[in-house]
Amino acid sequence: MPYTKELRIASLAVQRATILTQRVFHEKVKGTLSKDDKSPVTIGDFGAQALIIQAIKYNFPEDEVVGEEEASTLRESPDLIEQIWKLVQGARLGIDEKDSKVEKELGGPFRDPDQMLNAIDAGNSAGGSKGRFWALDPIDGTKGFLRGGQYAVCLALIVDGEVKVGVLGCPNLLVDDKAPLSADVSDTRAERHQRGVLFSAVYGQGATSQPLGTDDLLPHQSIHMKTPSIKEAIFCESVEAGHSSHGDQALIAEKLGITKPSVRMDSQAKYGSVARGAGDLYLRLPVSATYVEKIWDHAAGCLIVAEAGGVVTDAEGNNVDFGQGRTLAKNKGIVATPKSLHEEVIGVVKSVLSAKRT
Repeated sequence: MPYTKELRIASLAVQRATILTQRVFHEKVKGTLSKDDKSPVTIGDFGAQALIIQAIKYNFPEDEVVGEEEASTLRESPDLIEQIWKLVQGARLGIDEKDSKVEKELGGPFRDPDQMLNAIDAGNSAGGSKGRFWALDPIDGTKGFLRGGQYAVCLALIVDGEVKVGVLGCPNLLVDDKAPLSADVSDTRAERHQRGVLFSAVYGQGATSQPLGTDDLLPHQSIHMKTPSIKEAIFCESVEAGHSSHGDQALIAEKLGITKPSVRMDSQAKYGSVARGAGDLYLRLPVSATYVEKIWDHAAGCLIVAEAGGVVTDAEGNNVDFGQGRTLAKNKGIVATPKSLHEEVIGVVKSVLSAKRT
Protein backbone atom coordinates (compact mmCIF):
# COMPACT_ATOMS: atom_id res chain seq x y z
CA MET A 1 0.00 0.00 0.00
CA PRO A 2 1.30 3.50 -0.78
CA TYR A 3 2.70 5.52 2.12
CA THR A 4 2.80 2.59 4.55
CA LYS A 5 6.17 3.60 5.99
CA GLU A 6 5.24 7.28 6.10
CA LEU A 7 2.09 6.50 8.06
CA ARG A 8 3.93 4.33 10.56
CA ILE A 9 6.76 6.78 11.17
CA ALA A 10 4.37 9.72 11.43
CA SER A 11 2.15 7.85 13.88
CA LEU A 12 5.05 6.74 16.08
CA ALA A 13 6.60 10.22 15.99
CA VAL A 14 3.35 11.89 17.03
CA GLN A 15 2.78 9.28 19.74
CA ARG A 16 6.27 9.89 21.16
CA ALA A 17 5.74 13.65 21.07
CA THR A 18 2.50 13.34 23.07
CA ILE A 19 4.47 11.62 25.84
CA LEU A 20 6.60 14.75 26.09
CA THR A 21 3.65 17.16 25.98
CA GLN A 22 1.80 15.28 28.71
CA ARG A 23 4.86 15.25 30.90
CA VAL A 24 5.28 18.99 30.39
CA PHE A 25 1.71 19.60 31.50
CA HIS A 26 1.63 17.27 34.48
CA GLU A 27 4.94 18.52 35.82
CA LYS A 28 3.73 22.08 35.16
CA VAL A 29 6.97 23.00 33.45
CA LYS A 30 5.37 25.76 31.43
CA GLY A 31 8.13 28.20 30.56
CA THR A 32 6.77 30.47 27.83
CA LEU A 33 8.15 32.84 25.26
CA SER A 34 6.37 35.40 23.12
CA LYS A 35 6.21 34.97 19.35
CA ASP A 36 5.72 37.80 16.89
CA ASP A 37 2.01 37.03 16.72
CA LYS A 38 1.77 37.20 20.56
CA SER A 39 0.53 33.64 20.92
CA PRO A 40 2.07 31.64 23.75
CA VAL A 41 4.81 29.14 23.06
CA THR A 42 5.62 26.45 25.57
CA ILE A 43 8.65 24.29 25.97
CA GLY A 44 6.34 21.50 24.85
CA ASP A 45 6.13 23.08 21.39
CA PHE A 46 9.90 23.13 21.01
CA GLY A 47 10.44 19.64 22.40
CA ALA A 48 7.68 18.04 20.34
CA GLN A 49 8.89 19.71 17.15
CA ALA A 50 12.46 18.51 17.76
CA LEU A 51 11.35 14.91 18.31
CA ILE A 52 9.09 14.77 15.26
CA ILE A 53 11.54 16.39 12.85
CA GLN A 54 14.25 14.05 14.07
CA ALA A 55 12.08 11.07 13.12
CA ILE A 56 11.21 12.51 9.71
CA LYS A 57 14.78 13.41 8.81
CA TYR A 58 16.10 10.02 9.96
CA ASN A 59 13.65 8.12 7.76
CA PHE A 60 13.13 10.56 4.89
CA PRO A 61 16.26 12.73 4.78
CA GLU A 62 15.29 14.52 1.57
CA ASP A 63 11.87 15.58 2.84
CA GLU A 64 11.37 19.15 4.02
CA VAL A 65 9.28 20.25 6.99
CA VAL A 66 6.99 23.25 7.37
CA GLY A 67 7.08 23.69 11.14
CA GLU A 68 5.46 26.31 13.33
CA GLU A 69 8.46 26.96 15.58
CA GLU A 70 12.07 28.05 15.12
CA ALA A 71 14.85 28.17 17.69
CA SER A 72 16.41 31.62 17.28
CA THR A 73 14.84 33.05 20.45
CA LEU A 74 15.25 29.77 22.27
CA ARG A 75 19.01 29.81 21.67
CA GLU A 76 19.21 32.93 23.83
CA SER A 77 17.59 31.12 26.80
CA PRO A 78 20.03 28.55 28.26
CA ASP A 79 17.66 27.66 31.10
CA LEU A 80 14.86 26.78 28.68
CA ILE A 81 17.25 24.80 26.49
CA GLU A 82 18.23 22.76 29.53
CA GLN A 83 14.58 22.10 30.43
CA ILE A 84 13.73 21.04 26.88
CA TRP A 85 16.83 18.88 26.61
CA LYS A 86 15.88 16.94 29.75
CA LEU A 87 12.32 16.48 28.54
CA VAL A 88 13.40 15.32 25.08
CA GLN A 89 15.81 12.82 26.60
CA GLY A 90 13.00 11.41 28.72
CA ALA A 91 10.40 11.13 25.94
CA ARG A 92 10.99 7.67 24.55
CA LEU A 93 8.83 4.81 23.37
CA GLY A 94 9.19 1.28 24.65
CA ILE A 95 9.40 -0.60 27.93
CA ASP A 96 13.16 -1.01 27.57
CA GLU A 97 13.87 2.54 26.44
CA LYS A 98 17.60 1.97 25.98
CA ASP A 99 17.04 -0.88 23.51
CA SER A 100 13.64 -0.02 22.06
CA LYS A 101 12.88 -1.22 18.53
CA VAL A 102 10.48 1.64 17.90
CA GLU A 103 12.95 4.21 19.22
CA LYS A 104 15.51 2.91 16.75
CA GLU A 105 12.95 3.33 13.96
CA LEU A 106 12.69 7.01 14.89
CA GLY A 107 16.43 7.61 14.97
CA GLY A 108 17.21 7.08 18.64
CA PRO A 109 18.13 9.84 21.11
CA PHE A 110 19.71 13.16 20.17
CA ARG A 111 23.49 13.34 20.61
CA ASP A 112 23.46 16.77 22.26
CA PRO A 113 21.39 19.98 22.63
CA ASP A 114 22.84 21.47 19.43
CA GLN A 115 21.45 18.59 17.39
CA MET A 116 18.09 19.15 19.09
CA LEU A 117 18.10 22.87 18.24
CA ASN A 118 19.10 22.16 14.67
CA ALA A 119 16.15 19.77 14.37
CA ILE A 120 13.79 22.52 15.52
CA ASP A 121 15.23 24.88 12.92
CA ALA A 122 14.82 22.27 10.17
CA GLY A 123 11.11 23.12 10.09
CA ASN A 124 11.83 26.11 7.85
CA SER A 125 10.51 24.87 4.50
CA ALA A 126 8.54 27.34 2.41
CA GLY A 127 6.14 24.59 1.28
CA GLY A 128 4.60 24.97 -2.17
CA SER A 129 2.96 22.98 -4.95
CA LYS A 130 5.88 20.74 -5.92
CA GLY A 131 7.69 17.93 -4.11
CA ARG A 132 7.30 16.35 -0.66
CA PHE A 133 7.12 18.17 2.62
CA TRP A 134 5.57 17.68 6.03
CA ALA A 135 3.32 20.21 7.78
CA LEU A 136 3.86 20.11 11.54
CA ASP A 137 2.12 21.77 14.45
CA PRO A 138 3.84 20.41 17.58
CA ILE A 139 1.07 21.64 19.89
CA ASP A 140 -2.04 22.86 18.11
CA GLY A 141 -4.26 24.64 20.60
CA THR A 142 -1.49 26.00 22.80
CA LYS A 143 -3.92 27.90 25.01
CA GLY A 144 -6.03 24.78 25.45
CA PHE A 145 -2.89 22.88 26.40
CA LEU A 146 -1.92 25.47 28.99
CA ARG A 147 -5.31 25.36 30.67
CA GLY A 148 -5.61 21.58 30.54
CA GLY A 149 -8.13 21.52 27.69
CA GLN A 150 -8.03 19.96 24.25
CA TYR A 151 -4.93 20.16 22.11
CA ALA A 152 -3.36 18.08 19.36
CA VAL A 153 0.02 17.12 17.96
CA CYS A 154 -0.46 17.39 14.21
CA LEU A 155 1.57 16.05 11.29
CA ALA A 156 0.75 15.72 7.58
CA LEU A 157 2.67 14.71 4.48
CA ILE A 158 1.94 16.90 1.45
CA VAL A 159 3.04 15.76 -2.02
CA ASP A 160 2.75 18.14 -4.97
CA GLY A 161 0.26 20.25 -3.03
CA GLU A 162 -2.02 17.37 -1.93
CA VAL A 163 -2.24 15.91 1.58
CA LYS A 164 -1.37 12.21 1.42
CA VAL A 165 -0.88 11.27 5.10
CA GLY A 166 -2.39 12.87 8.19
CA VAL A 167 -1.90 12.08 11.88
CA LEU A 168 -3.41 13.75 14.96
CA GLY A 169 -2.44 12.90 18.52
CA CYS A 170 -5.15 14.11 20.93
CA PRO A 171 -4.10 13.21 24.51
CA ASN A 172 -7.19 14.62 26.23
CA LEU A 173 -9.92 13.20 23.99
CA LEU A 174 -11.86 10.19 25.21
CA VAL A 175 -10.70 6.95 23.56
CA ASP A 176 -14.25 5.75 22.96
CA ASP A 177 -15.29 6.80 19.45
CA LYS A 178 -18.94 6.69 20.54
CA ALA A 179 -18.49 9.01 23.51
CA PRO A 180 -20.59 12.20 23.42
CA LEU A 181 -18.69 15.20 22.16
CA SER A 182 -17.49 17.46 24.93
CA ALA A 183 -14.64 19.90 25.46
CA ASP A 184 -14.64 18.89 29.12
CA VAL A 185 -11.56 17.00 30.29
CA SER A 186 -12.50 16.77 33.95
CA ASP A 187 -11.20 13.59 35.56
CA THR A 188 -14.66 13.08 37.09
CA ARG A 189 -15.91 12.03 33.64
CA ALA A 190 -13.22 9.49 32.82
CA GLU A 191 -10.05 8.00 34.17
CA ARG A 192 -6.77 9.06 32.64
CA HIS A 193 -6.32 5.71 30.85
CA GLN A 194 -9.60 6.28 29.00
CA ARG A 195 -8.16 9.32 27.27
CA GLY A 196 -5.71 9.75 24.45
CA VAL A 197 -6.55 9.12 20.77
CA LEU A 198 -4.39 8.81 17.67
CA PHE A 199 -6.26 9.61 14.46
CA SER A 200 -4.70 8.85 11.10
CA ALA A 201 -5.49 8.66 7.40
CA VAL A 202 -3.82 7.94 4.08
CA TYR A 203 -5.28 9.37 0.89
CA GLY A 204 -7.65 6.84 -0.63
CA GLN A 205 -7.30 4.36 2.24
CA GLY A 206 -9.79 5.60 4.85
CA ALA A 207 -9.35 6.99 8.35
CA THR A 208 -8.74 5.25 11.67
CA SER A 209 -8.52 5.87 15.39
CA GLN A 210 -6.58 4.03 18.09
CA PRO A 211 -5.56 4.64 21.69
CA LEU A 212 -2.33 6.51 22.24
CA GLY A 213 0.29 4.23 23.76
CA THR A 214 3.81 4.34 25.11
CA ASP A 215 5.45 1.64 22.98
CA ASP A 216 4.51 0.33 19.53
CA LEU A 217 1.24 1.37 17.91
CA LEU A 218 -1.93 -0.13 19.41
CA PRO A 219 -4.70 -1.75 17.30
CA HIS A 220 -6.76 0.68 15.24
CA GLN A 221 -10.31 0.76 13.93
CA SER A 222 -11.94 2.52 11.01
CA ILE A 223 -13.89 5.70 11.69
CA HIS A 224 -16.73 7.24 9.72
CA MET A 225 -18.75 10.43 9.85
CA LYS A 226 -22.41 10.26 10.77
CA THR A 227 -25.16 11.47 8.45
CA PRO A 228 -27.70 13.12 10.77
CA SER A 229 -30.55 15.36 9.80
CA ILE A 230 -29.33 18.93 9.83
CA LYS A 231 -31.56 19.89 12.76
CA GLU A 232 -30.00 17.17 14.92
CA ALA A 233 -26.44 18.07 13.96
CA ILE A 234 -23.76 18.98 16.50
CA PHE A 235 -21.33 21.63 15.35
CA CYS A 236 -17.88 22.40 16.65
CA GLU A 237 -16.07 25.70 16.68
CA SER A 238 -12.91 27.21 18.13
CA VAL A 239 -12.76 28.42 21.71
CA GLU A 240 -10.88 31.57 20.72
CA ALA A 241 -13.02 34.30 19.14
CA GLY A 242 -9.87 35.53 17.43
CA HIS A 243 -9.74 32.32 15.39
CA SER A 244 -13.29 32.17 14.07
CA SER A 245 -16.43 34.29 14.02
CA HIS A 246 -18.71 32.97 16.76
CA GLY A 247 -21.46 35.41 15.80
CA ASP A 248 -21.59 34.36 12.15
CA GLN A 249 -21.45 30.70 13.11
CA ALA A 250 -24.34 31.07 15.57
CA LEU A 251 -26.43 32.76 12.87
CA ILE A 252 -25.63 29.99 10.39
CA ALA A 253 -26.64 27.34 12.94
CA GLU A 254 -29.90 29.19 13.55
CA LYS A 255 -30.69 29.41 9.83
CA LEU A 256 -29.95 25.71 9.42
CA GLY A 257 -32.35 24.91 12.24
CA ILE A 258 -29.65 23.50 14.52
CA THR A 259 -30.91 23.67 18.08
CA LYS A 260 -28.09 22.08 20.04
CA PRO A 261 -25.46 24.46 21.42
CA SER A 262 -22.07 24.44 19.75
CA VAL A 263 -19.15 22.61 21.31
CA ARG A 264 -16.17 24.93 21.60
CA MET A 265 -12.90 23.09 21.51
CA ASP A 266 -9.29 24.03 20.89
CA SER A 267 -7.13 22.49 18.16
CA GLN A 268 -7.58 19.96 15.38
CA ALA A 269 -9.21 17.68 17.93
CA LYS A 270 -12.35 19.12 16.32
CA TYR A 271 -11.49 17.44 13.03
CA GLY A 272 -10.95 14.11 14.75
CA SER A 273 -14.20 14.45 16.68
CA VAL A 274 -16.18 15.17 13.52
CA ALA A 275 -14.43 12.40 11.58
CA ARG A 276 -15.45 9.72 14.10
CA GLY A 277 -19.04 10.93 14.28
CA ALA A 278 -18.96 12.52 17.72
CA GLY A 279 -19.68 15.85 16.06
CA ASP A 280 -21.16 16.59 12.65
CA LEU A 281 -20.01 20.01 11.47
CA TYR A 282 -16.90 22.11 11.98
CA LEU A 283 -17.23 25.80 11.13
CA ARG A 284 -14.27 28.17 11.22
CA LEU A 285 -15.31 31.38 9.51
CA PRO A 286 -12.93 34.28 8.94
CA VAL A 287 -12.80 36.98 11.59
CA SER A 288 -11.38 39.55 9.16
CA ALA A 289 -10.57 39.99 5.50
CA THR A 290 -6.85 39.89 6.25
CA TYR A 291 -6.75 36.75 8.42
CA VAL A 292 -4.88 33.92 6.67
CA GLU A 293 -4.87 30.34 7.95
CA LYS A 294 -1.64 28.35 8.33
CA ILE A 295 -1.36 25.00 6.58
CA TRP A 296 -0.21 23.17 9.73
CA ASP A 297 -3.48 24.09 11.46
CA HIS A 298 -5.57 22.11 8.95
CA ALA A 299 -3.62 19.67 6.75
CA ALA A 300 -3.88 16.52 8.88
CA GLY A 301 -7.44 17.19 10.00
CA CYS A 302 -8.75 17.90 6.50
CA LEU A 303 -7.48 14.55 5.20
CA ILE A 304 -8.83 12.61 8.19
CA VAL A 305 -12.31 14.09 7.78
CA ALA A 306 -12.28 13.50 4.00
CA GLU A 307 -11.17 9.88 4.41
CA ALA A 308 -13.89 9.35 7.03
CA GLY A 309 -16.51 10.28 4.45
CA GLY A 310 -16.72 14.03 4.88
CA VAL A 311 -16.12 17.10 2.77
CA VAL A 312 -13.86 19.99 3.75
CA THR A 313 -13.89 23.25 1.79
CA ASP A 314 -13.42 26.92 2.44
CA ALA A 315 -16.38 29.21 3.14
CA GLU A 316 -17.03 29.63 -0.59
CA GLY A 317 -17.11 25.90 -1.24
CA ASN A 318 -13.65 25.81 -2.83
CA ASN A 319 -11.19 22.99 -2.18
CA VAL A 320 -8.59 23.78 0.47
CA ASP A 321 -5.31 24.47 -1.36
CA PHE A 322 -2.21 23.27 0.49
CA GLY A 323 0.14 24.16 -2.37
CA GLN A 324 0.39 27.90 -1.71
CA GLY A 325 3.31 27.89 0.70
CA ARG A 326 3.02 28.08 4.47
CA THR A 327 -0.50 29.54 4.42
CA LEU A 328 -3.89 28.84 2.88
CA ALA A 329 -3.49 32.00 0.81
CA LYS A 330 -6.30 31.14 -1.62
CA ASN A 331 -8.88 30.16 0.99
CA LYS A 332 -11.02 31.94 3.55
CA GLY A 333 -12.65 29.97 6.33
CA ILE A 334 -13.16 26.23 6.81
CA VAL A 335 -16.37 24.21 6.55
CA ALA A 336 -16.26 20.47 7.33
CA THR A 337 -19.45 18.41 7.00
CA PRO A 338 -20.79 15.01 6.00
CA LYS A 339 -21.13 14.80 2.20
CA SER A 340 -24.91 14.72 2.41
CA LEU A 341 -25.08 18.05 4.25
CA HIS A 342 -22.31 20.04 2.60
CA GLU A 343 -24.31 21.70 -0.17
CA GLU A 344 -27.00 22.90 2.26
CA VAL A 345 -24.46 24.16 4.82
CA ILE A 346 -22.34 25.98 2.23
CA GLY A 347 -25.44 27.65 0.83
CA VAL A 348 -26.27 29.14 4.22
CA VAL A 349 -22.64 30.07 4.90
CA LYS A 350 -22.45 31.98 1.62
CA SER A 351 -25.74 33.72 2.34
CA VAL A 352 -24.68 34.91 5.81
CA LEU A 353 -21.24 36.09 4.69
CA SER A 354 -22.67 37.80 1.60
CA ALA A 355 -25.19 39.71 3.72
CA LYS A 356 -22.32 41.05 5.86
CA ARG A 357 -20.61 42.49 2.79
CA THR A 358 -23.69 44.39 1.57
